[in-house]
Amino acid sequence: MSLNNSEIGGEAGSPVIDQVDTPAADTATARRSPLRLPETLSRYLVRGLALLAALLVWHWASSSGFNLFINFENVPGPLVVGQALTEALSNSDFYLHILHSLRRITVAYAVAVVLGVGLGILMGRSRLAEDIITPYIELLRPIPAVAWIPLAILMMPSEESSIIFITFLGALFPIVINTVHGVEQTPKVLVRAARSLGASNAAILRHVVLPGALPSIVAGLAIGMGVAWFSLLAGEIISGQYGIGYFTWSAYTLILYPQIIIGMLMIGGLGTLCTLLIKWLCRPLLRWQVQEKDR
Repeated sequence: MSLNNSEIGGEAGSPVIDQVDTPAADTATARRSPLRLPETLSRYLVRGLALLAALLVWHWASSSGFNLFINFENVPGPLVVGQALTEALSNSDFYLHILHSLRRITVAYAVAVVLGVGLGILMGRSRLAEDIITPYIELLRPIPAVAWIPLAILMMPSEESSIIFITFLGALFPIVINTVHGVEQTPKVLVRAARSLGASNAAILRHVVLPGALPSIVAGLAIGMGVAWFSLLAGEIISGQYGIGYFTWSAYTLILYPQIIIGMLMIGGLGTLCTLLIKWLCRPLLRWQVQEKDR
């Protein structure tokens, strides 16, 4: 017994699959529905609402004098901080603090990226280099930035260079470790296949190892940026004359509580913007990577 196209509702020569509604088509139709917001817009809307909820909780806790394990009696509310921020934005010294911090971050982070990625690739590709460098990395990495300040002041020719040195150390170690991890996770079968096809070591590094390690390297760059801001704050508090860290610490010594929160929020905001910038700059390098998140 045989069935032709006309017996199952189709004309001769027409594909039967056109007559069937697939789940993919239903999903595409649902996504085109005018009643639903685009996925990116809806996600940013949720994030904005989350920040708004935090502001409301902050306002309620400070205005009501909430004191249960966490004391909000002396914490200024968002309205007071907003007024102080408006006054700070009208002062040119506030922008000098921001520019000094950004300049230090740029110099320290650029050196950390070049040296960190280079060392990470060398350690990932050479067992001898890994055995030589790893003890230094593991010994120095747990030392906090504050502990480096006295030695940095003694070694460096100026306070400015000591702050940059401390910031550089904070960014260096995450970049090195993530780069080594990415290089070592490159599938050995791909390396052997490229070598069997006559590829040189340089070609294998460029076309096999680096593309495979890029996701881990980019993650290290993002983490290193966050740690760099943390280290910068420690350096500016101790030995700086300008910078967001110095601004925050001087506000604490003068008991200017709104300015303390302004400094904290400015550090968080600038750190977030710098991290987003790093991810945006690295996005063209990861075009080959398919990123699908089902949530």
